[in-house]
Amino acid sequence: MWSWHRQVKDSVSQKTIGLMRMQFWKTAIEEIYRDDPPNQPVSAELWRAVRKHYLTKRWLLRVITEREKDLEDRAYRNLQELETYSENTQSSLIYLLLECLGVKDVHADHAASHIGKAHGIVTCLRATPHHSSRRKVYLPMDVCMLHGASQEDFIRGSREQNVRDVVYDIASQAHVHLQHARSFSSKIQGAATPAFLQTVVLEDYLQRVRRADFDVFNPSLQKRNPLLPLQLYFRSWKNTY
Repeated sequence: MWSWHRQVKDSVSQKTIGLMRMQFWKTAIEEIYRDDPPNQPVSAELWRAVRKHYLTKRWLLRVITEREKDLEDRAYRNLQELETYSENTQSSLIYLLLECLGVKDVHADHAASHIGKAHGIVTCLRATPHHSSRRKVYLPMDVCMLHGASQEDFIRGSREQNVRDVVYDIASQAHVHLQHARSFSSKIQGAATPAFLQTVVLEDYLQRVRRADFDVFNPSLQKRNPLLPLQLYFRSWKNTY
């Protein structure tokens, strides 16, 4: 359901169609919590998860509402707006994962908030080459203006220093959120770790973009790291994130 939501923005040519799809899921969530889910496979599985893990409806609706706003198809005005979007989508999903794991802990919630924000920021950076190839730029406008980088610079795949400076600032904010998330690790029960293992993937991208001198268009960033599964296994074995 959630990967499908991310694809709506790219797959619909008219905003009205996207809004109709989002409204379907809003209605579906309400029906699921009335124990009357739509006769649809994803809705049926979500209903089972809600009943089994007592998932909070607010987190589910918040994801859909935020995706609905994202259909506006415009760049984020500032870094804070990107963080808000990430909190309402990625962090909400992690809160739901924690509920599935039976974890109710304020420290885990704080870590989830920061990891979700880091995830949203990194996703925005990673998708920049793809979006630029479609003449779309979603990077925060305030950071671009600060370094004198225009949307056209990204659309033509510029690798000049001002573009790298934009990437550096945005990547640095994601790194700060990861550091904050990990500052809670000693206070969080190990049962929460599976919900936080995505930090391994986020850290991997941030390290690789740093080695590429923050050139977001560097071809090396489009390649998979073959060691990621091993790194994930190692963190899982150590029960750390």
